[in-house]
Amino acid sequence: MAKAENIYEREIANVFGVNKENQVVMMIHCGSRGFGHQVASEYLNTFLDTMPKHGIKIKDKELAAAPINSKEGKNYFGAMAAAANFAFANRAMITHNAREVFSRVFKRDADDLGMHLTYDVCHNIAKFEEHTVDSIKQRVLVHRKGATRAFAPNHPDLAPKYQKTGQPVIIGGSMETGSFMLAGTESSMHEAFGSSAHGSGRTMSRTKAKKMVDGKKLQDDMRKRGIYVKGASFKGLSEEAGIAYKDLDAVVSSALEAGLSKPVVKLLPIGNIKG
Repeated sequence: MAKAENIYEREIANVFGVNKENQVVMMIHCGSRGFGHQVASEYLNTFLDTMPKHGIKIKDKELAAAPINSKEGKNYFGAMAAAANFAFANRAMITHNAREVFSRVFKRDADDLGMHLTYDVCHNIAKFEEHTVDSIKQRVLVHRKGATRAFAPNHPDLAPKYQKTGQPVIIGGSMETGSFMLAGTESSMHEAFGSSAHGSGRTMSRTKAKKMVDGKKLQDDMRKRGIYVKGASFKGLSEEAGIAYKDLDAVVSSALEAGLSKPVVKLLPIGNIKG
């Protein structure tokens, strides 16, 4: 849970469903629960074995690949899509249950409470899209790792609701610093295949964070600042400490300066649940 602090683009924010400061919003960050990781790991090995027959040479095995029209490429794309669908289903169930809880507590229908979905997206996936490459429009497969789609206003693939605003973009920070909602830009279409960062990124490993941060103390300190957090374990909280992530404002400023997305509203944390 978070509250809107700074609204930079009021017209866009209103379309996104945020129309005033201190408005409470909910963000759900849940993927395929390891399924996507398994798909990526297994096909990484498959591609390493089959690259020689396709004449593909790489300098880093993490870049293993196969032609998308090959048997291996098609199988990977299908498995990846299955993992993405699983992630969508997970978030749909969590969203439904959250709306049910709010309805019981406030004794009002979730729609009456304004609990409408702004945006649901999978990241670390590949999508077939049309982009201009060497001055020619081509259908290409864009694989976004550590990134999310950030299409510009009037793009035909956007929902009618977002035709004038551009695609909603979420850059998550940490449970201490908050997150940003941004909008896609025309510049992003030319510079990065319509992409922007999807998170602030870590500054240290989870293992290092657990060694540096006391989870119980972190929970107590956050509560004093008005940020409530409930985790499955104190070690799990340590992993997500604010110091384990890059400076959120700096990351958003970089995205803005690069023309990849523009900030719409900053969201400050008020409550976190860490699974």
